[in-house]
Amino acid sequence: MARKIGSRYTAHQILGRGSAGTVWLGEGPDGPVAIKLLREDLASDQELVGRFVQERTALLSLDHARVVGVHDLVVDGNDLALVMDLIRGTDLRTRLERERRLPPEAAVAIAADVADALSAAHAAGIVHRDVKPENVLLDMQGPLGPGGSHPALLTDFGIAKLIDTPRRTKATKIIGTPDYLAPEIIEGLPPRAAVDIYALATVLYELLAGFTPFGGGHPGAILRRHVTETVVPLPGIPDELWQLLIQCLAKAPASRLRATEMAARLRELQPLLAGMAPLDVDDPTDPADPDESDEPDAAPSAEESRNPAPEQAEPRRGAVSLVPGAAPADSNRDTHTSMRVPAPDELAGGARGTARVP
Repeated sequence: MARKIGSRYTAHQILGRGSAGTVWLGEGPDGPVAIKLLREDLASDQELVGRFVQERTALLSLDHARVVGVHDLVVDGNDLALVMDLIRGTDLRTRLERERRLPPEAAVAIAADVADALSAAHAAGIVHRDVKPENVLLDMQGPLGPGGSHPALLTDFGIAKLIDTPRRTKATKIIGTPDYLAPEIIEGLPPRAAVDIYALATVLYELLAGFTPFGGGHPGAILRRHVTETVVPLPGIPDELWQLLIQCLAKAPASRLRATEMAARLRELQPLLAGMAPLDVDDPTDPADPDESDEPDAAPSAEESRNPAPEQAEPRRGAVSLVPGAAPADSNRDTHTSMRVPAPDELAGGARGTARVP
């Protein structure tokens, strides 16, 4: 059933649901649009509405070929909505669920497109804060690129920042999607551009391997691995690509590439990847381990992190769905979480400690 959004837009049918709201196929004065209607509890939060209006200029001015453009922000009664470009295609999560792993050339081409989008955003002072496959759209009407990849566009700029208002989230909480959270966010530092680079490198790793580098098990276990563990190598990719990955997954934010550098480096690597098949990587298993139970996972002490017992070594796990019973094809599943920020003495290394490139 159609519904009016403000005075200029009509929402006709639901395209998908996410953690912050519902995306509708809509119509505006200039033709079809996508309308992201935020949850009612968000729309009734006056502090959030004020921040929504403050972000208007920045979001409307972010104009780049690899960014899903925001045309309007609507505040009307109980409705709080972003009016965006309508992309004829699918999201990257849907493609991952269908193919599991992408050919390296296609994976790198998609990551380079997203790095271009981040470069434009960071230059405008905007940090995305929630880069993940669900927020990467593939334009099926665009020209095919390297490895047969469709143009990739980054969407949902500003959503994580809007939700993360001081009144809605205390200083001891973390907002984000656990598999893609940079260590400095987990340690309670303010998110800067480097968190997007870390998240994008995690996405690229997932495109190549079929699982995220630190995912699996309870969200608390995932957060701990981001801070205390190094990434497991991927066999079969050129060393140049692996070095780029570990640099962008560095625990210390200053060690990571900038978005412009990452995009350029990725495109330089594409000739090395031409014709490569998807990697043949063993799927990680998730053994019955009390550390990975449904009970929250306590962060390790500094001593435990520096000197883990041999039997505590954990095999790499695959990506985890944070919604019990979520259908495999639900590419808009709610994967946000709010977690306690561990105390500084609970974590070893990371953005505040003896961090180094893994």
